Amino acid sequence: MKKLTVLSIVAATLLLVGCNESSTGAEAKASTEKKVEAPAAEAKTEATEAKKCGEGKCGANKKSAATEAKEAATTAVEKTKEAVVEKATEVKDAVAATATAAVDKTKAAASAVAEKATEAVAAATGPDGKALFAKCAGCHGADGKTKALGKSGIIAGQPAADLETKINGYKAGTLNTAGMGALMKGQVASYSDEDIKAVATYISGL
Repeated sequence: MKKLTVLSIVAATLLLVGCNESSTGAEAKASTEKKVEAPAAEAKTEATEAKKCGEGKCGANKKSAATEAKEAATTAVEKTKEAVVEKATEVKDAVAATATAAVDKTKAAASAVAEKATEAVAAATGPDGKALFAKCAGCHGADGKTKALGKSGIIAGQPAADLETKINGYKAGTLNTAGMGALMKGQVASYSDEDIKAVATYISGL
């Protein structure tokens, strides 16, 4: 009877030890599986990230896209600056050309005014055609419409250039219209070129 009891106790003890070992083995197996699963999950995550990079979704490519956008913006700014500088140069050239044209026009106008002023001064200070005609009035009349000695034509109103040519001819002795050459030569012998021009202008205006 005692042997049977002892055997029962030993059997129960072995059974308990076996159960404990079985439980410990299951825990060890689970732990081992977790250790195997962790690297596998990590490897899977890395593979997923690598795939995303291949599709252009990783951080490096995002950075590259930002860099490209920055470079494009910089290029656009440079082109804009160049366009502004070019336009400013065109405007500057146009303004300079306009200013030069205005200056040239002003110079031309000033020159014309100066020339007119010089002519006016010369006329004011030059020979007096009316005074020079005084000695002609005895034969040609005060209004230049009398035929000198009944032979010459009426000199009043003739073109100044024609009168100047005729007077120079009388002075040189090369003209002798109606036999008046010698008389006229004596009358105009003292006339200077300016005197002849002045008296011819005066007579043409009669």
